[in-house]
Amino acid sequence: MTLRLGLLSALLAACATPGLRAPPSDERGFEPPPPLLSLPLAAPAGPRTRIVRRADSYVGLASLAGVSRGVPDDCTGLARLAYAGADLLGHEARLGDDGVTAMYRHARALGALHRTPPRPGDLVFFRDTTSRGAPDDGALTHVGVVVSVDENGTIAFVHRTNEGVRKARMTLREPHRHAGPNGAVLNDYLRRRSAERGARLTGELFAGFASADRLAPNKPAAVATRGE
Repeated sequence: MTLRLGLLSALLAACATPGLRAPPSDERGFEPPPPLLSLPLAAPAGPRTRIVRRADSYVGLASLAGVSRGVPDDCTGLARLAYAGADLLGHEARLGDDGVTAMYRHARALGALHRTPPRPGDLVFFRDTTSRGAPDDGALTHVGVVVSVDENGTIAFVHRTNEGVRKARMTLREPHRHAGPNGAVLNDYLRRRSAERGARLTGELFAGFASADRLAPNKPAAVATRGE
């Protein structure tokens, strides 16, 4: 119990703290994903619909502090609120892990990680999103919630940023392009340019998805939200 409480305390500084390095290529499967248009895009149903609706409901908020007392006001807190208290952290975390790393380890233990076209409600992980610190090393640093995938394969996801809860886009078929010929955004900027590191797009920093079907059935954790 003492170790578990210590781990949970360490997880509260979730998003920006470098954590788990991206696993070897044979484990993480970072081969180029298949063309998104080659597979059918399923509409959200059941629990996925509720996850998407919750995530969308927080877009525009400057902070999550007034929404819940039970989760941190960061990207992992947004994911946990969208999943309505489902245990996204699990018991696989190690001392020194941040919240993003804990979620990734838990998703891997459940067999939820994938790099196939996502469905609404899936988690999306990113690496090296911070503009300061060590050179790019594949550390997992950010997580969001997929809310839609359009007919062109552009993925929309909700995430907690430094400016609040925002919606962003990602197109894995063209990860290095910000916008298409018609001006439509393909990939939003996820990392700002700084004196230490260059700006990077969502598609360039993508690390993987985690299936809501594997994550959502977990036993709910106690997350106190306003009005509950």
